[in-house]
Amino acid sequence: MKNIAVIGAGTMGNGIAHTFAQSGFTVKLIDVSEKSLDKGMATIAANLDRMVAKGTITEDDKLKTISNIITYTDIKDGVVGVDLVVEAATENVELKLNIFKQLNDACSHNTILATNTSSISITQIGAVVAHPERVIGMHFMNPVPIMKLVEIIRGYNTSDEVTKIIMDLSVKLGKVPVEVNDYPGFVANRILMPMINESIETLYNGVSGVYEIDTVMKLGMAHPMGPLQLADFIGLDVCLAILNVMYEGFKNPKYAPCPLLVNMVRAGKLGVKSGEGFYDYSESKKAEKVAKQFI
Repeated sequence: MKNIAVIGAGTMGNGIAHTFAQSGFTVKLIDVSEKSLDKGMATIAANLDRMVAKGTITEDDKLKTISNIITYTDIKDGVVGVDLVVEAATENVELKLNIFKQLNDACSHNTILATNTSSISITQIGAVVAHPERVIGMHFMNPVPIMKLVEIIRGYNTSDEVTKIIMDLSVKLGKVPVEVNDYPGFVANRILMPMINESIETLYNGVSGVYEIDTVMKLGMAHPMGPLQLADFIGLDVCLAILNVMYEGFKNPKYAPCPLLVNMVRAGKLGVKSGEGFYDYSESKKAEKVAKQFI
């Protein structure tokens, strides 16, 4: 397995492309937007520059990594001759189903189709393609080049052979794969999102402030990042989408998103990517200044 296609040049997609390319794979990075592709490639170059500055890789390693990535704006062109497709588009079920329908038509039946979804059913995605045994979840963590974990999610029809191939491939990328079964939120988000949601509820109910809640979790529970800062980093719209998937999937009120989270997303306060969430990022990408509405 040497030729990989990655669909989506956003935060996760460019990180996945970077990781495969740095490991020597030929990567076809696909996005309908030329602007998104340019931005994704610029992000990869900037991240590689930081690695060179830290002495993690050489300048030659950087150039080889970039040369391993080819960009495309058309799925049909981008997936020609690939062994694996990793879909990393926005966390929207209809969008993902549409992409997999296109992949079903454009790819060989031997091509493994993976999705980086953080909550959407692998079984549901697999149901729209022929040979659903080749559909699997490959949930990378952000930032992809640094974080070691990859959740490998088996759909109802995913084969043992495909699971082993993807587990072994993850190890070749320098990652630690963990196999999980296909239930809403899988393992990572089934545990993480209720904690983030409860942190937002704690703020919403006036128990304490943004800084105080994050400080308790960082200093008291040894978390490297407070849950509200982490929510900003993930994107509040993404957190809301995952909670909605879990709420619909389990029909359990404990997964119902906090009204404060819902309103913040409606208002466009999405965290780091919008410049404001629980913290104000207008001057720094670090969570150093609490957003005005929470002061």
